[in-house]
Amino acid sequence: MKVIKRDGVSVDYDREKIRVAINKANNCVNEEDRVSDRQIENIIKYIEKLNKKRMVVEDIQDIIEEKLMGLSKYALAKEYITYRYNRALVRKANTTDESILSLIKNNNKELAEENSNKSTTLASTQRDYIAGEVSRDLTRRILLPEKISKAHDEGILHFHDADYFIQPIFNCCLINIGDMLDNGTVMNGKMIESPKSFQVACTVTTQIIAAVASNQYGGQSVDLSHLGKYVRKSKQKFLKHVKAKYGKKLSKEEIEDLVMDRLKDEIKAGVQTIQYQINTLMTTNGQSPFVTLFMYLKDDDPYIEENAMIFEEVIRQRDEGIKNEKGVYITPAFPKLIYVLDENNCLKGGKYDYLTKLAVKCSSKRLYPDYISAKKMRENYEGNVFSPMGCRSFLAPYKDENGNYKFEGRFNQGVVSINLPQIGIIAEGNEETFWKIFDERLELCREALMCRHEALLGTLSDTSPIHWQYGAIARLKKGEKIDKYLNSYYSTISLGYIGIYELCVLMKGCSHTEPEGEEFALRVMKYMRKKCDTWKKETGLGFALYGTPAESLCYRFARIDKEKYGTIKDVTDKGYYTNSYHVDVRQKIDAFSKFKFENQFQPISSGGCISYVEIPNMQHNLKAMEEVVKFIYDNIQYAEFNTKSDYCHVCGFNGEIKVNDDLEWVCPNCGNKDKKKMNVTRRTCGYLGENFWNVGKTKEIKSRVTHL
Repeated sequence: MKVIKRDGVSVDYDREKIRVAINKANNCVNEEDRVSDRQIENIIKYIEKLNKKRMVVEDIQDIIEEKLMGLSKYALAKEYITYRYNRALVRKANTTDESILSLIKNNNKELAEENSNKSTTLASTQRDYIAGEVSRDLTRRILLPEKISKAHDEGILHFHDADYFIQPIFNCCLINIGDMLDNGTVMNGKMIESPKSFQVACTVTTQIIAAVASNQYGGQSVDLSHLGKYVRKSKQKFLKHVKAKYGKKLSKEEIEDLVMDRLKDEIKAGVQTIQYQINTLMTTNGQSPFVTLFMYLKDDDPYIEENAMIFEEVIRQRDEGIKNEKGVYITPAFPKLIYVLDENNCLKGGKYDYLTKLAVKCSSKRLYPDYISAKKMRENYEGNVFSPMGCRSFLAPYKDENGNYKFEGRFNQGVVSINLPQIGIIAEGNEETFWKIFDERLELCREALMCRHEALLGTLSDTSPIHWQYGAIARLKKGEKIDKYLNSYYSTISLGYIGIYELCVLMKGCSHTEPEGEEFALRVMKYMRKKCDTWKKETGLGFALYGTPAESLCYRFARIDKEKYGTIKDVTDKGYYTNSYHVDVRQKIDAFSKFKFENQFQPISSGGCISYVEIPNMQHNLKAMEEVVKFIYDNIQYAEFNTKSDYCHVCGFNGEIKVNDDLEWVCPNCGNKDKKKMNVTRRTCGYLGENFWNVGKTKEIKSRVTHL
């Protein structure tokens, strides 16, 4: 038998621990109130005769209490309960020592692999993680209701970003960059006026990005189309200067050529400023800013030509890559890029098709940009096209007091995700049981989400002037509360979900790509969406259904359920759950069919959705990728490419990374062994890093590595 401890760790059953615990209580009562060795043995045998493969430690303790009461040993039972309570107090007194010490020693693998743009060896990052451990501890023990903390620990739900919950800060946002550039802003008490050139606008934008990232915990998005007017300002400045100096010596055409040469140089330098600043700046939490750049060529944009020049340079520089410490061009993690497909650039003869072809070439090499179909998005969001926030969650359409749609300057208050497969495991295929448990757990999620909202109520604008006083979100006065931006649907608060595929396997015995599974999956999705809509009407808060792009959570939920419920074929045996509504990676399905199938779930999951396909190295088959991009425009709102090739971030190697005799992943090109600096894509049996490093060097593990 395996015993599941309170921290979720599975250990071998040890009958002597029961005997020791009862004897400790025995020693604290009078002799007539004690139980005999034989009675203790009978209690132990009763537990063992249950023949359970797994038992939670608290269930064992409950049985012991019941048996002591059944023997009329009330004083002893009271002593045992008191002993159990005191042990719980000791556990609660300080739960951070071990995790913090393991972090400082750099052997906390879970934290090390949690975030791709954080290095746990850096002092600045460790400082943020240490603060996060304290926040997580206080959140679990004091700030959250006990049932929410327990639900999080048991994998019923996931209370995201508990490491920042004690602070009055929120998740993701769309920076109101247009207002900040046009009307100026303030940083560190210094006035920054509206830029007079593109180069300065790029510098100011990166300063804003860094300041915003330091005062929230999620990602941010910036609409690059606001920079077009500053390209024109630069052009007018150059034209004025060249005319004054060479007006009588050069023809009109020659002047235009000279101006355009200087303008292109400025655009190149400005974009390079954005790319290098984002990748070299360190925010106060010890990481590069988590930022997305949004590129949308709107036909009615008076600066569309200038924006086309900016987007071209952004894509060109991303395709080139950025040099690492060894001078090798690699793919930077940030900024993430999103490119919008519309009638003018969807590879059907549009004026800006050349930009899309460049984007496809870049995607084949660097995986970015992601693609949004303006056509499909307008269908789903009342005719609007706008960027997702950095966490890939979307805002609901919202109109300001003048009746105008508003997206920039809005944000997400936080996320709580529900573990769908666990409900399926408990329900054992019984729909009546499933819907009953589903309802109970959705209400638990609602209560957890309200905790996020209530934690932000009463926050003063002074907590983050860049957000609340100087334009990123609002322009409130000092000392003013932010509450009006938390209510009336202005911001969102998100219900995430993991494992539609596994849920269908458990409840219907098939994937959601099969008719019976598909019908059930859609019912589940629509039910969650209906719940969010109901909560929204009841509270006036922007509840939204969000397809959580949280890969680490897919592994956390699966790990907890495997420890608790054992190995279940095609569910817990993989080591991961499938993200949101996605088709499981092991299913054989072509890119077109996958996008077409997953499209039906995106309008339901309007608070956040993304679909992706894995591709081999496509640099020599761009026509095939162009066909996929054309298909995206007509068939799915939001899509991205992943690669089936391994990738080394140290040297830029793109091929197959193998395991050596010492069970280390090693780049065959440069010898890099740091797993954080490489992408290894083979996940056939769901066997990944955390398990890999902990199990040790055994023949069994070597065979599993070979299988990988």
